[in-house]
Amino acid sequence: MLGLRLPTDPRWVNIAEKNISDVLTDHAWCEQKAALNAMSTIVRFPQHQDLVTELTRISLEEMEHFDMVHEKIKARGFQLGHEQRDCYVQDLSLFIKKGGPKDQELMERLLFAAMIEARSCERFRILSEEIEDEDLRAFYRELMISEATHYSTFISLAKKYGDPKKVDRRWQEFLDFESTLMEKYGKESTMHG
Repeated sequence: MLGLRLPTDPRWVNIAEKNISDVLTDHAWCEQKAALNAMSTIVRFPQHQDLVTELTRISLEEMEHFDMVHEKIKARGFQLGHEQRDCYVQDLSLFIKKGGPKDQELMERLLFAAMIEARSCERFRILSEEIEDEDLRAFYRELMISEATHYSTFISLAKKYGDPKKVDRRWQEFLDFESTLMEKYGKESTMHG
């Protein structure tokens, strides 16, 4: 369903498991950034009623996920660390086409968000299947389903407000570009690292 071209390095789950405090902190901040991204898209494109409705829902869900991850952090006796730069997201953002018509800008933003959700979904699936901690397995299974829904919502909105053929073509380009990034990621104790 996700169409990712290159899977996460299987060793990533071992790195994540050994550094679960770091991964949980990074995950919490990823959820917060996803909420902010949804809200900033609403601010930029308030004229699209369905987009505002869907992205409001996603933003609220992402903040709920932030709270859920924070509860997991506290339950394990950890503390929420400081937000760190997400190099994967920064590298992916370089692929966004700048300028051009407003409908193209919206498509780029939505596909960028869909790509992050797709990779997060894949990482959550790995954690839900591979991590030893049964509580976290169930937790990441639940979040994986939510991320898949967010991914498909972003793709659907891009097609609704843009030319579906252009969206499909550009999505394939995003998938191709993202696979080149994955050659250097999957080696750190962060959600996308």
